[in-house]
Amino acid sequence: MGSAPSRTALALGYAGLLPFVGGAVWLAAGPAGQQALAAQALAAYAATIVSFLGGIHWGLAFAVPGGPSTGRLAWGVVPSLLAWPALLLPVSAGLALLACTLVLCYAVDHRAYPRHGLGAWLPMRRALSTVATLSCAVGVALA
Repeated sequence: MGSAPSRTALALGYAGLLPFVGGAVWLAAGPAGQQALAAQALAAYAATIVSFLGGIHWGLAFAVPGGPSTGRLAWGVVPSLLAWPALLLPVSAGLALLACTLVLCYAVDHRAYPRHGLGAWLPMRRALSTVATLSCAVGVALA
């Protein structure tokens, strides 16, 4: 479990940025009248990814010999519990909450990954989180 991301993981991780960047570009330069749809699409994708980032911690919890940690399991649901109301807020506020949640997820992962032998994944996580957060910030500014 302690190795660096494979080429496949890198390719899939970076491909996962396409909806973030595409959503921000669609919002900034898309056809007139589609800004609301573009912002909602960006928020929906961000919420999906935030939930995925929490789910990783359930996998980490069950990979530990001796059984899952209550704290790791609890953290694993927090991103989803933040993403869900973000989709119910006005889209600009929701994107702001999702951007903050992406930063929070990275901060937690920055501490957790080395404990699980996954420190080599942090450069990719940092890059992915940076682009995703900036895309949401563009959405906040333009929504």
